[in-house]
Amino acid sequence: MSAILDILPEQQSPKRRAVMAAAAELFMAEGYAAVSMDAVARTAGVSKATLYAHFSGKEALFESIIADGCAQMRQRADTLLASHGLPLRQALTELALHWLRFLLRPQVRALHRVVIAEAVRFPALARAFYNAGPQAMQFWLTGWMAGEQAHGRLPGSTDPGRAAELFLTLLRGDLFIRATLALVEEAEAEAVLPRIAAEAVDAFLRLHGPVPASGEEHFP
Repeated sequence: MSAILDILPEQQSPKRRAVMAAAAELFMAEGYAAVSMDAVARTAGVSKATLYAHFSGKEALFESIIADGCAQMRQRADTLLASHGLPLRQALTELALHWLRFLLRPQVRALHRVVIAEAVRFPALARAFYNAGPQAMQFWLTGWMAGEQAHGRLPGSTDPGRAAELFLTLLRGDLFIRATLALVEEAEAEAVLPRIAAEAVDAFLRLHGPVPASGEEHFP
């Protein structure tokens, strides 16, 4: 259970954290439909009254796991980038590596597979996952892009929302697909992350970076 705790915020009450960790392990092992709230309470070592005091039901519990894990990832990104003090290329590269490493964690990939497997039968679960995960990340990145624009590091003509969507799309390439399908080892994926991040940043800056002075070919 310790591995899943790595993606959950530490500022939670011990019981809430234990419940979320137990539920995540059950969801990853058995799928969403097969897991009951009784099983979660049993695995977490809490009463059903305690469980329902924190979560109204299974969907709310699953959504909280996704939302809290993604919120922690964004909080760490904030720590890296909120000051807008880094050159744009360096900031984008650090963000790309941070986000890719989060996406490629075994626990994150496993939860993503659970949602894909259950999306047709449980559309509300799929929507909750999208809202709490990918959409929330895009909203966060849109705000950060707007901040970079305000600091003069992105052109005024750039649409921060479209720029955020493009950057995330550049990162979710073949490696992410193979990793989701368990076709790549973690060490192999880690080895190619710097190249993927650099290529994504290069492509992004060719569209949205400041226009170089005449005769120059470098980007920030």
